[in-house]
Amino acid sequence: MKPFISFLLCLFVLTSLGLLAQETPQIDHSYKPLKLNLSEDGSKYVRFIIWHQQWLTTNNLTTPDGGEAPKLQLTSSVRRSRMLAFAQVSPRFLILTHFGLNGLSPGNLTSLGSNGNAPQLFLHDAWVEFMVNKNLYIGSGLHYWKGLTRLANQSTLNFMTLDQSRPFVHWHSLGITDQFARHFGVYAKGSINKFDYRIAFNNPGRNGIAGNFNGQTDPALTYTGANNPDKSGEATGNTVLEGYFRYQLKDKESTKLPYAVGTYLGKKDVLAIGAGFFAHSNGIFNSVTGDHESVSHFAADIFLDKPIKGGGCLNAYASFMSFNYGEDYIARWAGTGTVLYGHLGLLIPGSKIMPYVSYQSGNYDALSDATNALNIGANYFVNGHHAKLTLEYHHIGNDPREGGALDVNQIRMQAHIFL
Repeated sequence: MKPFISFLLCLFVLTSLGLLAQETPQIDHSYKPLKLNLSEDGSKYVRFIIWHQQWLTTNNLTTPDGGEAPKLQLTSSVRRSRMLAFAQVSPRFLILTHFGLNGLSPGNLTSLGSNGNAPQLFLHDAWVEFMVNKNLYIGSGLHYWKGLTRLANQSTLNFMTLDQSRPFVHWHSLGITDQFARHFGVYAKGSINKFDYRIAFNNPGRNGIAGNFNGQTDPALTYTGANNPDKSGEATGNTVLEGYFRYQLKDKESTKLPYAVGTYLGKKDVLAIGAGFFAHSNGIFNSVTGDHESVSHFAADIFLDKPIKGGGCLNAYASFMSFNYGEDYIARWAGTGTVLYGHLGLLIPGSKIMPYVSYQSGNYDALSDATNALNIGANYFVNGHHAKLTLEYHHIGNDPREGGALDVNQIRMQAHIFL
C-alpha cells in the first residue's frame, strides 16, 4: 500500500503543477513536421521523426512477508531513443528506415559505449512498399506490419498509457522470433471503405532469447522449432503467418504506416472493431522426443477514442487473446491459455491532464493461479504527444516470471518529446 500512497502524492504534485501551468500566459508550442519537400506541391517528400523517452523509476517497493520495507532507490534510464525517416517520391512506392536503442540504464551502461553488452543503435524497421492499386499495397523487409491485436502494432509516439502493458502479451514474440517486435518478411495491406487489413508472411529469427520460461511444467518444450530439423532431417518452422483485420464505424484512421495511435486527444472520433491471428507452423521443439508443435494465437479487440464536450477525450480499449504454444507451455511474455486486457483514460475537459487505468489478467494452463497487471497513471500534455510528462503506479501480481518476485510494485515517471 505504501508505494500506492507515494504514487498518489506524486500524482497530486503533478496535477497541481499542471493546473498552475494553465494559469500562466500561453507559450507558442506550434509545431510543423520535420518534412523536406521534393516537389513544389509537397506530394514528394522525406519526413523525419525523432523522439526520446526518459524514465525515472523506483526499485520494487513490495514489502516481503515478515520483512522490512525496501529502501527507496531512483534510477534514470533511456527507455527509447529513436529516429525514423520515410520517403514518398511517387504515389506508387515508399521507403522507410527506423533505428535507435531501447533500455539504456546504469546497469548496462559501459565505459566507452561500445564495449560489453550495452544497448546499441540498431535497425528497427527497413522496408520498401509498392502500390498495386488503391486497395492493395505490398512491401518487404524488416517490418512492423503485425497481426493479432491493435496494440501489437502500437505506436510508441502516442501511447495513452505510459508504455505497453507488461508482461508484453501484445508483443508476444518480442525478441523470441523477431528483432524487437519486427520480422523479416513480405506483407500486404490495404483498405476498402471502412474495412482495412494487414497480412504478413515472415521468417522467424534464429538467435532470439529463450522463449520458454524455465519454471514451466515441461522444460523439454522450447520455442526453437526453426533451429531444429524434423525427424527426417528436413528444415522446418521457417514461416510465420500473421494478420489483423479491422472495421471502423466512425472516423477512418490512416494505414500509410503500421503504427497504431494510442489516443488522438479529441481530434478524431474513432470506434474500431478488430480481429487477428499469429501462426507459426512447427515453431515449438521437444528436445526429448524430437517432435515439433505449432504455435497458433487469435484475438479480438475494440477501440474507442471519442471527443467529449469542453475539449476532452474518452479513450477505451479491450482485447481478448487466446494463446497456444503446446500443452502447458509458459513463455516469457505469454503462454498457452487466455489473456484479457483493457484500459480506460479521460482527458479532462479544459485541461491538459489525462488520468488512466489499465488492467491485464492472464490465465495460463501451466500456472495454478491467474496473473495480473495493473497500471494507474496520468499524462500531462505540455504540447499534445509532442511533449508530455507521465506518472504511473505499476503493479504486476502473482507472476513468477518477474525475476523470481511474484509481485512488483513500482512508481515510474516519463519525460517524452518527439519532433
